[in-house]
Amino acid sequence: MEDQNDDALLRGSKFHTLEKFAIRSESDEEDSAGATRKFSFNDAASLNYQKSPRVFDRFYNSSSSEDEEDDVGSSSNYQRRLDYMLQFLDRKLSSSTPPDQPLPEFAGSGGGIGIFRPPVRAPVHPNRPPSIEIRPHLLRETQVGRFLRNIVCVDDGNGPQLWAGSECGIRVWDLKNDIYGGSTEGDEEGTVRYWRSAEVPAAVLCVVGDGGNRVVWSGHRDGRIICWKMLDFSSKVNGKGNDGGRNGFHEVFSWQAHRGPVLSMVASSYGDIWSGSEGGAIKIWPWEAIEKSLSLTTGERYMASLLVERSYIDLRSQVTQNGACCNFFTSDVKYMLSDHVGAKVWTASYQSFALWDARTKELLKVFNIDGQIENMSVDSWTEDEKMKFASGSKEKTQNSFNFFQRSRNAILGAADAVRRAAAKGSFGDDNRRIEALIATADGMIWIGCANGLLVQWDGNGNRLREFQFHAFAVQSLCTIGSRIWVGYISGTVQVLNLGADLLGQWIAHKSPVLDFAVGAGYIFTLANHGGIRGWSISSPGPLDNIFRAELAGKEFLYTRLENVKILAGTWNVGQGRATPDSLVSWLGSVAADIDIIVVGLQEVEMGAGFLAVSAAKETMGLEGSSAGQWWLDMIGKTLDEGSTFSRIGSRQLAGLLISVWVRNSIRGHVGDADVAAVPCGLGRAIGNKGAVGLRMRVYGRVMCFVNCHFAAHLEAVNRRNADFDHVYRTMIFSRPSNILNAAAGMVLHLILCCLLACSMLLLSLVYCSSLPLVLIAAGATSAVQVLRSTNAIINSTDVMPELSEADMVVFVGDFNYRLDSISYDEARDFVSQRSFDWLREKDQLRAEMKAGNVFQGMREAIIKFPPTYKFEKHQPGLAGMTMKFYMDFFFLSSRI
Repeated sequence: MEDQNDDALLRGSKFHTLEKFAIRSESDEEDSAGATRKFSFNDAASLNYQKSPRVFDRFYNSSSSEDEEDDVGSSSNYQRRLDYMLQFLDRKLSSSTPPDQPLPEFAGSGGGIGIFRPPVRAPVHPNRPPSIEIRPHLLRETQVGRFLRNIVCVDDGNGPQLWAGSECGIRVWDLKNDIYGGSTEGDEEGTVRYWRSAEVPAAVLCVVGDGGNRVVWSGHRDGRIICWKMLDFSSKVNGKGNDGGRNGFHEVFSWQAHRGPVLSMVASSYGDIWSGSEGGAIKIWPWEAIEKSLSLTTGERYMASLLVERSYIDLRSQVTQNGACCNFFTSDVKYMLSDHVGAKVWTASYQSFALWDARTKELLKVFNIDGQIENMSVDSWTEDEKMKFASGSKEKTQNSFNFFQRSRNAILGAADAVRRAAAKGSFGDDNRRIEALIATADGMIWIGCANGLLVQWDGNGNRLREFQFHAFAVQSLCTIGSRIWVGYISGTVQVLNLGADLLGQWIAHKSPVLDFAVGAGYIFTLANHGGIRGWSISSPGPLDNIFRAELAGKEFLYTRLENVKILAGTWNVGQGRATPDSLVSWLGSVAADIDIIVVGLQEVEMGAGFLAVSAAKETMGLEGSSAGQWWLDMIGKTLDEGSTFSRIGSRQLAGLLISVWVRNSIRGHVGDADVAAVPCGLGRAIGNKGAVGLRMRVYGRVMCFVNCHFAAHLEAVNRRNADFDHVYRTMIFSRPSNILNAAAGMVLHLILCCLLACSMLLLSLVYCSSLPLVLIAAGATSAVQVLRSTNAIINSTDVMPELSEADMVVFVGDFNYRLDSISYDEARDFVSQRSFDWLREKDQLRAEMKAGNVFQGMREAIIKFPPTYKFEKHQPGLAGMTMKFYMDFFFLSSRI
């Protein structure tokens, strides 16, 4: 059964709830702004897995053609397309027959609007142009040491090539022959055929192409610059790419350019190679030496590296020796730009610029981001000082001046280092730093800043005007003709004209847009996760609607179904430890045909002292406890960890613990695990109440699991609602990390941790003794604002909560909602008679959901099990004087 457009919410049985659903994946979409994903709750037979083509011809004709190339793998490609078509038609035909009855559900009010509005899902996203996918969003775990960080398109006349620098070398795509059809894939699923170089010892930080000489330059973290020969794709190539030694892919020569990393590089109007490094280091490699090195024969190439390396011009030394000194020459040179219109070179640090003459290599001026020119000359001396120095020897004068110059440079360097450390730390927010730099066709220079600001300059370094179209940081800039493309850290791409009019914007990736490249009629975007997409240079435009209609009609070409069974369980363990038999009864006995198991525990460990220490550890990024680790080990043994299941990740916040386990047979399709924790206790800082979450990708779809423990007591309904709202709005996911060993030896931090723990303990004692908290509460609020400053960003109206962007969200936990207006004896009688319908009418949670106060727009299964609270330990039957539905399980699904 295909679910509806609204969200879904499901509450299940006492210890666990099992659901089987199908994931529908579209290969041309990988995030919340894209593909249609369909979840169904039927038990239909699983469809056979087929690998879908990630890149498709926009003008693809399903009929065969005599003119198509007879490439190796083309027959299998057409067979795969035929299989998709048959699968698609089978699904359409089966939808006309009566499906299995879905689980009865109750839907909460208030969904579909605001932060509870599900993300748009369709075969082709209606709010952005169609794109081609060169490289999909691969799982982060598979890309360790291989992440792409920059791209450039180079055309040598035989066809454009897309070059990408990674952490281990260079990759090249043939845009002329392989951009369409995708008859042969790379060794990464869904990736267009590519060629890669031999592994290099240091990551590539910058890439510059020179199509005229058929070479590409790459700057590396170890300070080396490597010259690569462009690949020759003019001859027909059979079989797969991905072979570093084929088609002449080899290193021409290399040399040690800097002691530090090569942070930036550019080719000037005169063919010189400019490179920048740490501490303001700028070197020029003249074209004459490069040309001579390239002309050497193969046997003489050993001379090329030495010839180029000795020809450099050190601009920093040249300028400082002439008496100039400013903060720029102590800052890292992060960006370089060649202004071919004005024959100038721009070099930029985070806060300032230096403008150079590309021909004479002279420094024209240095100015900051506000356009203010910095003084580059040494303060003038008095006449007496000049006479005093003149009376001495020339050598003494030179030595004294050099000592003075070095001392001043050292002081300025130290001051700049302190400023940068303060900006990167908690002492300040350096949100105006420069992030991107381009030159447009009209001779103007545009820069992008970390606060989302776009600033326009003329070719002489005069600041003209500034614009703000987005609240997030600019990450990359690109220009083609009369258009400017802007990539943001939010994954959004904007297109402007030269007059700074916004022509269009859309979410290009669910990750920061690191770089742009122009070639083959496309603008290619590189996302932080390594995915590469191509957008037509005419987008946004009238052709987009035509392409969208064509692609929507061929949905079967890029759609596949995957059936996944998920078991989600929750247990308030009350600081106890389960026996192996109880864990087998709970998890092991039903895990035979389960793909993903989610376990949420509450009250793993409690007590004022433990909560205080846990809060202090959270401030340092530390988490976990011996009790939590015991539970993880026992669950791992129950699930036969290693042989059958693998733990994707876990997160503990005080007594809250969540862990997710995945069957090894689908482990290759599950990854990108991130975790989060939101305390809801005293002052929103103590973790006795709150939530822990884990987010991951399953077959390209984002799933979030959240384990909650809300405020207790019958009358605290509003506090429980507020706890959910706080969790939903402020949960921010980050990579799981185990830094317990890294924290060893941090004496200062440990002392602060102990002091904070003592403070929290005293605070808890005062709180438990019901003493006035007027002064203490103010201090606690201040602490929370400092310790959890990252969550404050979520309160912005421009930012959607991260949970709202997921394809599926599952809430489990002890929500603490009770039964209203009913005595214990009455409730027990109804339970014994299994009269759950009447009890449901007294459920606080159902009433609050119906009123739209909590779990807005979500659905829960109709409750057909007795309340699970309250029990006496080791005794059967209910106990206690209040009733509440305990261990609730919620399921949120959005149409995708």
